[in-house]
Amino acid sequence: MADPVVDEEYLSQIEKARRVLRGLVATWNCAPIFQRLAWFDALDYDINTNTGGVNGSIRNSQRVQTDWCMKQGIQMFESLKMEYPRITYADLIQLGGVVAVEVTGGPTIDFVPGRKDLPSTEAQPSLFRPGRRVQVKYFDID
Repeated sequence: MADPVVDEEYLSQIEKARRVLRGLVATWNCAPIFQRLAWFDALDYDINTNTGGVNGSIRNSQRVQTDWCMKQGIQMFESLKMEYPRITYADLIQLGGVVAVEVTGGPTIDFVPGRKDLPSTEAQPSLFRPGRRVQVKYFDID
C-alpha cells in the first residue's frame, strides 16, 4: 500500500478525528482500550527484518476477534475511518493512543501522521503463541 499523502486536508482530518477521539474517551471511558490497541499494533515490530510495527494490522488480529473490548475499540476506529477516509488505520489507532494518554492526565504527545496500513488481507502475526519469546528493550515477555 502506498504511503499516505500528508497534506493540509489530511492534517485537517487528523485534527477533527482528534476532537472526536477526545469525546469518545470522555464519554465512553475507552482510554485503556485505545492505549491497548495502539500498543498491540506496534508490538509485532521485528528488529531483525524491519517488518511489522505500527501498520493498522491489529484490526485483523485474532486477538481482537476474541477480546470483546478490543473488538469494540476497532469498531470505533472503523466508524472514524468512514468519517475520515483519508486517514490510515495505522494513524487513527496511534492517534487514539495519544489522545487516551493526554485525556487521562498524561503529557501532551506530538503526533506525526503518515503511517501506512498493512493491506486488510494480511493479519498481524500472533506474538503470544506458546514458545514465542518477545524481547522488549528492558524486559522479556513470555
